Amino acid sequence: MITRRILLASAAALGLAGAALADGHEKTKVGFVYVGPIGDGGWTYEHHQGLLAVEEHFGDAVETMYVENVAEGPDSERVMTQMALDGADIIFTTSFGYMDPTINVAAKFPDVKFEHATGYKRADNVSTYSARFYEGRAVQGHIAGKMTKSNIIGYIASYPIPEVIRGINAAYLHAKAVNPEVEFKIIWAFTWFDPQKEADSAKALIEQGADVVLQHTDSTAPQAAAQQAGGVVTFGQASDMSEYAPFPRVSSIIDNWAPYYIDRVQAVMDGTWESVDTWDGIPTGMVEIGEITDAVPADVKEEALAMIEAMRTSEYHPFTGPINKQDGSVWLAEGETASDGDLAGMSFYVEGLTGDIPN
Repeated sequence: MITRRILLASAAALGLAGAALADGHEKTKVGFVYVGPIGDGGWTYEHHQGLLAVEEHFGDAVETMYVENVAEGPDSERVMTQMALDGADIIFTTSFGYMDPTINVAAKFPDVKFEHATGYKRADNVSTYSARFYEGRAVQGHIAGKMTKSNIIGYIASYPIPEVIRGINAAYLHAKAVNPEVEFKIIWAFTWFDPQKEADSAKALIEQGADVVLQHTDSTAPQAAAQQAGGVVTFGQASDMSEYAPFPRVSSIIDNWAPYYIDRVQAVMDGTWESVDTWDGIPTGMVEIGEITDAVPADVKEEALAMIEAMRTSEYHPFTGPINKQDGSVWLAEGETASDGDLAGMSFYVEGLTGDIPN
């Protein structure tokens, strides 16, 4: 289903050059391409909150448009092209699989600014941006390692890309640090958003003994599955998912895109926009940790809050050695921290994780 915030194509068909403000200036037109529905309760929901923040901040100075449920591939290129033809000044493409389509369409529309989420390819009119989700995974891993009774933690992974692998490694390292007996069971769902597949994955992990389930997928289906099973701890992904608090959802990673979107739209308005790569986290507020509920023991909550504060002040890095790779080879020496380059290209499990990363 294709939904648009503003049907600019209709205006174009009528020969309108653009919606003018009372002072004669044209509105800045802002487009968003979403991989899931705006009601997913997770990833796309939070990006859409960013769109709403842009509308609220700029008022009549902007017009926004969006298309939801856009598959990663050729269809996304068609959607981006149409947005550019509809007069968009800046287009945010909000999923990793939009990377090559974004580059392709940007080459055809050099006067349109593009912003691609979680990718690494840039051009004169293409910026990239992402959040350090692994910081939140470290907090989740600490809580998970302390709260599991079965010592089995389940993880629903989406696609085997560095972003997801970093998250698994960060969660495992911090769970293992507080509970040496912990074991991770990982299911690769090969989807960002598929409630049925996500629910089935959660149920399979619970059947294998997991009493904590983490996810890098976008719907609340794993929360519902855990709630139905009873006694299973979960964490909100990308959004607060607070409808499942105080249990099973005991905390969450919240992606706060609004300040970034407002800043980048402002740069277009000011004529100062330039191609950059942004990778922010807890220190800037792009990654937030949702309320840690009272279902978490008080001492564990205190430890988690201390970790969050240490990351906020950059006193602690979640990937600090000694850390070995899965094959036992040294990755980081004692006290050494991972470089952004190493993290951006992470393609291996750390020591202690079992199984292979799928191709």
